[in-house]
Amino acid sequence: MIRKKIKKILVPLDGSKNSMRGLDEAIYLARQCHATITGLYVIPIYPRNFADAIMPYQIHLSKSAKKFMSNAKTNCAKKGIVFRSKIMFGSPIGEIEDLSKNKKFDIIVIGSRGQSGLKEVFLGSVANAIVHKSKIPVLVIK
Repeated sequence: MIRKKIKKILVPLDGSKNSMRGLDEAIYLARQCHATITGLYVIPIYPRNFADAIMPYQIHLSKSAKKFMSNAKTNCAKKGIVFRSKIMFGSPIGEIEDLSKNKKFDIIVIGSRGQSGLKEVFLGSVANAIVHKSKIPVLVIK
């Protein structure tokens, strides 16, 4: 019964080991349900007054995001899963929520902790916010 319901899976990625674990679980689920996966990598935007100082860092983040998404696509292709990558700039929570609503995904598969440390103190837990705000089912991978 569940196999007919899940056709589009959204997997937020941030380059961490836990986000890759989330992708692995999404691949397993996609194989069971014959679904497609969309990987979403959100690069945070910083205030304008920091733009000159942070521009090289954002360029580095963009390059690493493209490399990570390429690796994710390769992993999916090896398992026979269609993978679409999407790299966006903005707030991770807002972008994940907007994309899941607008593109009508059936489920979100997200790692429980991504890039941790000081960043998590300022932003809070993305997975926690998605679980509480999402209108569609969320599978959190620990």
